[in-house]
Amino acid sequence: MNYERLTLPNGVRILTEQVPGVRSASLGIWVGTGSRHEKAGENGAAHFIEHMLFKGTANRTAAQLAEEMDAVGGQINAFTTKECTCFYARVLDTHLPRAADILCDMFFHSRFDDADVDTERGVILEEIGMYEDNPEDLCAERLAGTVFRGTPLARPILGRKATLEKMDGAWLRDYQRTHYGPERIVVALAGSFTQAHVEDLAQRFGQLEPVAHPAGRPAFYTPGVVVKKKAIEQNHLTLAFPGLPFADKRRFALQLLSSILGGGMSSRLFQQVREKKGLCYSIYTYGTCHDDTGYFGIYTALGRETEGQALDTILTAIRDFTEGGVTQEELDRAREQSKANVLMGLESTQSHMSSLGRGEILQGEVLDEDQIIAAYDAVTREDVRALARALFRFENASLSAVGRVGAQAEYQALLN
Repeated sequence: MNYERLTLPNGVRILTEQVPGVRSASLGIWVGTGSRHEKAGENGAAHFIEHMLFKGTANRTAAQLAEEMDAVGGQINAFTTKECTCFYARVLDTHLPRAADILCDMFFHSRFDDADVDTERGVILEEIGMYEDNPEDLCAERLAGTVFRGTPLARPILGRKATLEKMDGAWLRDYQRTHYGPERIVVALAGSFTQAHVEDLAQRFGQLEPVAHPAGRPAFYTPGVVVKKKAIEQNHLTLAFPGLPFADKRRFALQLLSSILGGGMSSRLFQQVREKKGLCYSIYTYGTCHDDTGYFGIYTALGRETEGQALDTILTAIRDFTEGGVTQEELDRAREQSKANVLMGLESTQSHMSSLGRGEILQGEVLDEDQIIAAYDAVTREDVRALARALFRFENASLSAVGRVGAQAEYQALLN
């Protein structure tokens, strides 16, 4: 990855990377504001604004925005996380000026019409209902609300009905103005482009005036157990321990640890919980990282009658993992999987763009593929074991359960 960084006088960072042999370009506008930057009464604002930027500008209606991108065979979308918001497009290089103009029109000139706000509020409430109907998502959301309780990370990205109902067009426009300051913006461009395209982006974003942002509130992990009764066939469980922040140097060891413990069909948990004992259909591990904290999750879905045995098996596997470490064969297999994912992922311009934007805005650095591969190669068996011992302290275990679940005290007893 041979990229260039241009920092404008107002603080906007433009990161660009030429990708040889491609005819497409991916452009992303990353803003370092998400749900964790909202006050309690503002919950859902960042995600609401993401929706509103697609509802028409001073120059284009919502239909025209969609039609113009479709007319050039392009793709345009956006997403909001707890840490950031991103608006992005992927087009053939010949249509990059059109895509840049559309994205910037949305970013700088969206209308925030009150009639559109009312319509989109209904769409978001339906989106909230969709997530409530997905027990896997609901389990993870309630887990975050428990382990990050008392901090902004506990709040849902989509917001709540009570907070969304108070937001009108003028309020959302003002929120965007005060939270989309230039020092929080990273523009990432990867693929086939010219210097003229970069200069055009610099001219557009160089006009932004600096904004004084409120200081963010720190977040921290606190163990807890939460249950949610729901009339579904399976119980969905997520067991959690403290994790790592985005920029922690041990994140490469954590990725390998996760892969060995629960990252695929050869992982320990898949083999022990599903293959040997037949206690579940799905089981996997994952890390959720934030700027200053995180958690490591182990998810499974199973019947009420087998969840106790499954939890015992999972906890025993974690204890064995912590005490005995990993074999060289396991480490080598996980390392090759991770390296392959990195290298194969970089075969698309969108992956290159995401690496630029995500690295700069969340980790404060962009590593090229050689640096990432070297970081994975440097992880030793002792590194993985030391990290497991640091994270898997049973007094810090948390659990979220959704389904035909028992009492909270019952699950607390299982953990103990």
